[in-house]
Amino acid sequence: MKYDIITLGCKVNSCESAAAAQSMEAAGYVRTAENEPADIYIVNSCAVTSLAVKKARQMISRCKKANPQAVVVLCGCYPQAYPEQAGTTLGADIVTGNSEKGRLPQLVAEYLESRVRTMRVSPLGRQFDESAAAADTDRTRAFIKIEDGCDRFCTYCIIPFARGRVRSLSPEEITKQARQCAESGHKELVLTGINLGCYGEELGLTLSDAVKAADVEGIERIRLGSLEPDMLTEAEIEKLSQTKKLCPHFHLSLQSGCDETLKRMCRRYDTAQYRAAVESLRRTFPDCAITTDIMVGFAGETDEEFAQSMEFADEIGFAKMHVFTYSMREGTVAAARNDQIPPQIKTLRARAMEQLAQNLEQEYLESQIGRVHTVLIEKPKSEAYSQGFTESYIPVRIYGKAIPRHSLVRVRITEVYDGCCIGEVID
Repeated sequence: MKYDIITLGCKVNSCESAAAAQSMEAAGYVRTAENEPADIYIVNSCAVTSLAVKKARQMISRCKKANPQAVVVLCGCYPQAYPEQAGTTLGADIVTGNSEKGRLPQLVAEYLESRVRTMRVSPLGRQFDESAAAADTDRTRAFIKIEDGCDRFCTYCIIPFARGRVRSLSPEEITKQARQCAESGHKELVLTGINLGCYGEELGLTLSDAVKAADVEGIERIRLGSLEPDMLTEAEIEKLSQTKKLCPHFHLSLQSGCDETLKRMCRRYDTAQYRAAVESLRRTFPDCAITTDIMVGFAGETDEEFAQSMEFADEIGFAKMHVFTYSMREGTVAAARNDQIPPQIKTLRARAMEQLAQNLEQEYLESQIGRVHTVLIEKPKSEAYSQGFTESYIPVRIYGKAIPRHSLVRVRITEVYDGCCIGEVID
């Protein structure tokens, strides 16, 4: 029988889909070719926003339309966070959460035998489930999930309910997966997690220990996923700098540049701490890129608070900003507040913040003209140029050269065009 996996949401889900694919194939199932109908569809869902949940439900419908006789599995964060709601999703034959991802072949086999709709969402444990995550090597950069769960319970966020408490992959297993990625031809690793900066809390370790474990022969670059700024102490930044392969690119989640808004969000830092973390990173990693996520329209956000958030983002000078509007999630503290922001105001604020983001990104890209970077070449997207990313995650196009994927080339930046740097190979 043929199966397909549709992954929605974050890179952690991608790693878990990679493990699901391995377990399905070990059980004798065959992955479909692109655009080919499947006998079994696995929708690995996200629940971080209402739009993510909507996409999961829409995907279930599409799968059933593609093959009305197919077995459709809905798994992941949506059922784990909202089991009753997910259980009513029409078309899903098997509904299960994050705790059962390592058992998908067994659940499918049981359903094929009984043809009885299955709803199985179990509590999440305190141990890292190695069977439910594998290195995602489908991209030029390989991803390794090294941490799961979050203990923070920010007032807007459903993720602790969908992912459980912090738990970490052992350094030995990180090294094992890193070596496998190197053997498959990958030059760059991305370490990812739900709250990556909390890696190793229950093991007596820190993120720098994970970075050291990933430093294996054949891997030339190690990149970190999203981080919480309060976890980046000066001592930890210094330890991170000891791994020379670590990319000078740090995605520090901001959410708001206003202290009052951060308090209502129950974030564990203020703008002064955030600024200090950025300054420390820039001292230790000169010319590093600082990128971020920033939310607009959170409950109670006044015009003055939004203006402060804009001013702080401008002050930091981010290389790139992911701007999104607050999405009320049932079951969170913020959802019960009576000072929700009207949608039209959220939209206006998002447009203003996105314009600032575009201006800052353009300034950052233009500041790179004349500089030399090493670019990791990605899978070809055009016959006209090769494209890749620098150590600091600057997108670069190289016209007139067909450069093999996974190549590392030295490039001088000559101009900026359409949100991308243009470069020429210098050796």
